[in-house]
Amino acid sequence: MTDIAERARTLTQQRRPFVHATVVRAQQPTSARAGDDAVILDDGSIEGFVGGHCAESSVRSAALDTLRDGRTLLLRVLPDGGSAFPETPGALVVVNPCHSGGAIEIFLRPVLPRPVLRLAGDTPIGAAVATLAAFLDFEVSPDGGYAGATAAVVAGLGRGEEDAIRAALDAGVGFIALVASRTRGAAVLDALALTPGERGRVHTPAGIDIGARTPQEIALSIMAEVVRAIRAEGLAPAAAAPAAAPPAAATDPICGMTVLIGPDSVSADGDYFCGTGCRDAFLARG
Repeated sequence: MTDIAERARTLTQQRRPFVHATVVRAQQPTSARAGDDAVILDDGSIEGFVGGHCAESSVRSAALDTLRDGRTLLLRVLPDGGSAFPETPGALVVVNPCHSGGAIEIFLRPVLPRPVLRLAGDTPIGAAVATLAAFLDFEVSPDGGYAGATAAVVAGLGRGEEDAIRAALDAGVGFIALVASRTRGAAVLDALALTPGERGRVHTPAGIDIGARTPQEIALSIMAEVVRAIRAEGLAPAAAAPAAAPPAAATDPICGMTVLIGPDSVSADGDYFCGTGCRDAFLARG
């Protein structure tokens, strides 16, 4: 059986989004036990065990939703007709007509790659940005290329700025902060002969105006602007590799469950089912 903890570490190192699912409560009869866990990848595939085929279908569908909004979720999979399972305010309840009669609660924790901040410039401001960004749980990259970076901070203060900006733009970085005065920043951008779209991705003077004076205060203003771009404006990382395509979904014509379509999906006559029981019932109708 897959070592889920080790698999989770590997996926994190690979910067691949996934959801760690853990059974926190189970009521007989059910095949899952408290402590069972699995990882659900961004393509909808699952590794590990958190219940039978029908419950697994609900888990996969809910897990992909958590990857979209980054929020943890408590999923309650209940049998048709209700259950004496204790109430859990705020949980997502899924009624599973195919369930064997038990009920389970599964905690879904999305694990998203840390945003990458590419830093150019060996200056006191650059050092302060690196320290604060690491505290904010960014992955700080002072060397290497810009592919996959969420944002770039150019703090060379006159050294290597044009090359750094050009490289970040070519890599598709959506937010580039140039540390410079308004006058000098405009001159640097004019010298690069940027298109209007490219110029809109370079922010100079870098940071939100908070009257910052020290390198640490300037770093605070810069990172505040970066965080706002990510949280409020939906800034996404530059594509380092094609993202996994989310699986298509269908509705089981017997029980009404959402079924993710994949190589191992149960199907018949162009319809998809949560399990063989619903498929057989469908075929029996003629």
